[in-house]
Amino acid sequence: MYPLIDDVGSFPLPKGVNRETFAQAYLKTREAIINNQDPINDEFLQKNFCQIVKDSFRKKLTCGIDVVTFPQQFNGLRQIGDAIHEVMTQGSFIVDPAKAILPEVYVLNRYAKELSEEFNKKILLRICLFGPLEQYIHEIGTTVYPDVLEGFAETINNFAKNAILNNKHIETKAISIDEPSYGHTNLTTTTDIIIKTLQKAYDFQGPTRQIHLHSTSGIRDLTNVKNLDVLSFEYASSPKNINDIPKKLLEETNKQIRVGITRTDIDALWAEAYEKGIEKPAAEQLVESVETIRKRYITAKEKYGETFTFTGPDCGLGSWSDQDVAALVLKRTVEAVKSP
Repeated sequence: MYPLIDDVGSFPLPKGVNRETFAQAYLKTREAIINNQDPINDEFLQKNFCQIVKDSFRKKLTCGIDVVTFPQQFNGLRQIGDAIHEVMTQGSFIVDPAKAILPEVYVLNRYAKELSEEFNKKILLRICLFGPLEQYIHEIGTTVYPDVLEGFAETINNFAKNAILNNKHIETKAISIDEPSYGHTNLTTTTDIIIKTLQKAYDFQGPTRQIHLHSTSGIRDLTNVKNLDVLSFEYASSPKNINDIPKKLLEETNKQIRVGITRTDIDALWAEAYEKGIEKPAAEQLVESVETIRKRYITAKEKYGETFTFTGPDCGLGSWSDQDVAALVLKRTVEAVKSP
């Protein structure tokens, strides 16, 4: 039995879509949902946001991944950061649950029946959110005020709870709280406060609770976060990371692992192609081969066994040139894992 294949989230906009128009439509869609208005009934929002989200998600579904993250095509930090800014002007750091809305989740729920029938299966959805530590670093800095950090954690928790869907057409299978700065940027606080913060953010039931990291530095401390299920790290672009987490540690702390097996660091891939004399590499030359990806998968599977429950690309694909080449990354990852 192979682990579930997912993706980390970000995805290119379709060709011809203006990023500023899309961002404008995103913000107006969020506002409409908060005001109990259906954005699908608004011509501008339907064309410039809802249809784009639906079509981009469909593109991911065609790749064969098991658990599909909503296409994160708006600035990931602003998804929650904008809402935090609003409450900060009022002296708070906690976004009211009624305003803790991810517009993509609303749209996908509205189209779930159509997509489920088209692909003849229940849609398994993955949610990605920049976590309380990342949001805090971005908004406040590295000096920690525990009550403020706790407010950020409650806000993330409100967004997560509102993103949980479970009906016959669609189910939120996993929620990943992404903390890319963890291990790179040191917060002036104790490990106990970081653990307490994350436990508050993960205080929900139902979906598998993941954390996505870029560095494995300090990852052992995260095994003490009681309601965290899956630790996720990059392996394809950072091979040494796999040496930092022994299977025994996962078994002793009742944790599972997600290992990134396909490179997504597009700038480095371009540079490597250029060094080989390929000045204008085709998509197929930038995307790793199935054989290369499968070797990493086999290594991770042999190391972690039954604790290896999720896999997929290292990180998101939002920086890739277009949706077709991003989809090829996903397709080759699926083939590498599912091939006999």
